[in-house]
Amino acid sequence: MPSYQAPLRDMRFVMNEMLDYPAHYARLHNGEDATPDVVAAILEEGGRFAHDVLLPLNQVGDREGCLLEGGEVKAPKGFKQAYAQYVEGGWPSLAADPAYGGQGLPPSLGMALSEMICASNLAWGMYPGLSHGAADALRHHGSDELKTAYLGKLVEGVWTGTMCLTESHCGTDLGLIRTRATPNEDGAYRITGTKIFISAGEHDLAENIVHLVLAKLPDAPEGARGISLFVVPKFLPDAQGNPGERNGVECGSLEHKMGIHGNATCVMNFDDAKGFLVGPPNKGLACMFTMMNVARIGVGIQGLGLMEASFQNSLAYARDRLQMRSLSGPKATDKPADPIIVHPDVRRMLLTQKALAEGGRMLVLYTAQLVDIVEQGTDSAEKEQAESLLGLLTPIVKAFLTELGFEATNEGVQVFGGHGFIQEWGMEQFVRDARITRLYEGTTGIQALDLLGRKILMNQGETLKVFTKEIHKFCQAEAGNASLKEFIEPLARLNGEWGDLTMAVGMRAMSDREEVGAASVDYLLYAGYVTLAYFWARAARTAQLALKEGNDASSDYYQAKLDTARFYYQRLLPRTRAHAEMIRAGAEPLMTMKDGAFGLGFEV
Repeated sequence: MPSYQAPLRDMRFVMNEMLDYPAHYARLHNGEDATPDVVAAILEEGGRFAHDVLLPLNQVGDREGCLLEGGEVKAPKGFKQAYAQYVEGGWPSLAADPAYGGQGLPPSLGMALSEMICASNLAWGMYPGLSHGAADALRHHGSDELKTAYLGKLVEGVWTGTMCLTESHCGTDLGLIRTRATPNEDGAYRITGTKIFISAGEHDLAENIVHLVLAKLPDAPEGARGISLFVVPKFLPDAQGNPGERNGVECGSLEHKMGIHGNATCVMNFDDAKGFLVGPPNKGLACMFTMMNVARIGVGIQGLGLMEASFQNSLAYARDRLQMRSLSGPKATDKPADPIIVHPDVRRMLLTQKALAEGGRMLVLYTAQLVDIVEQGTDSAEKEQAESLLGLLTPIVKAFLTELGFEATNEGVQVFGGHGFIQEWGMEQFVRDARITRLYEGTTGIQALDLLGRKILMNQGETLKVFTKEIHKFCQAEAGNASLKEFIEPLARLNGEWGDLTMAVGMRAMSDREEVGAASVDYLLYAGYVTLAYFWARAARTAQLALKEGNDASSDYYQAKLDTARFYYQRLLPRTRAHAEMIRAGAEPLMTMKDGAFGLGFEV
């Protein structure tokens, strides 16, 4: 069975030493409750829950999958009991609004917990995964009656939430949905239609499931302007607020999938199900975006969790597996061969996973601070800037970290060699589970269009300038630091090039909109590598300062951080050169070929 330990030392480095979380929490509304002792206790207990409860169920869920009988789904063995422990421990309410029974702690703590859950058992983590987003959507857009009926139960965790968007004929293009909502005389609506790919759409972990469903009213305008959002519970709440009459919503089938077998991915049939409007008519997409943005960051954290799990298991195997002798001479002279960690290519694969996981953690925890400020900040100008930065970084977190997650888990299999291909070691499951993260909640291509098209070019790069200015100020402040020169000079150069590439694409797009789509994925990947370079430079500065202070007990940790930063800059950051060249190549190499010419080598 794969192993996993929550990387608490690394979390403390990023939160306390790099990003100064104690000072950050002190500036938040009710942030005084997030004392260093409270934060440490939450992270340690979360790590124990992940290791002791969730990790042993990961391969069980993968082997058993879910069972559908008579419209009811049974989760794999042990999943229901683990969820009961999760609720009993108060984890669902950690960062929720105290007005509805939440603990009111900063959202960033929930995001740190999410990494541990995703690393130990991604499929299980998807059952409560969308409940927080559903509660957020209702809190921001629901009527007082809906908040009273649903928020307390979602916050407590005894009910879970879903997001029902996709239909068989439309994925990203939600304007094509066919699900209909017909008004009732009592002010409710009859929802009829079918949704697919609904994560945790039906299960036996919670007593009720609250579906947030996109549908169209009879007089709705065409396209995305005519979408409304509805709450459709599995059981309609009775007068006491408990699950009552069964609603007209049922799981028609379970998808047979490449990975995440332990999570029920459902086809959901709505047959005159009773639903309740959330927000104004025909404004459902805007309401749902509250939930979608939470979900997209959550998927990025899934990529991070899988990177960490893959790295930890690869490292353990590389230290134990004996194969050949080091090219420079035997290292383990008391053994018949050296452990494979001595070989350069194995070290390349390990360092790649380590650099991507640790850099990804810095990005996530930085983004988590922005979420805290948006939700609990006290300064309106700071909140506005945080919201702008969050909009820019969300597609990078989602798409870049899931692309890296798939790369890292593949490298993990490679470290294991043939054993990585065998189920019992668990490494191939990481790859299969990681593959979906690049697809759901918006594919990498969709996130790239969102980043370049909506978040940057639509406002003439103003949002991007906020972030590149932050990087520029950091580089200026450290320009005279000779010990950081190896990081600051390439970072400053790439930060400037980022702006130049943006302008070049924008200019070409003025005469041909296809230029945006042609550049977008390479642009997102370029942006991701530069963003991680910024955080690795900050990490290097923090580690250097700590080494100068002479903390001998942690000197090896800080030196390893510096070594990993150098690896990232010298072996991973050069990937930006290829992406920059592909961005500059423009749309012509992609669009010149006629559609009919694609299959000329095999079509009859």
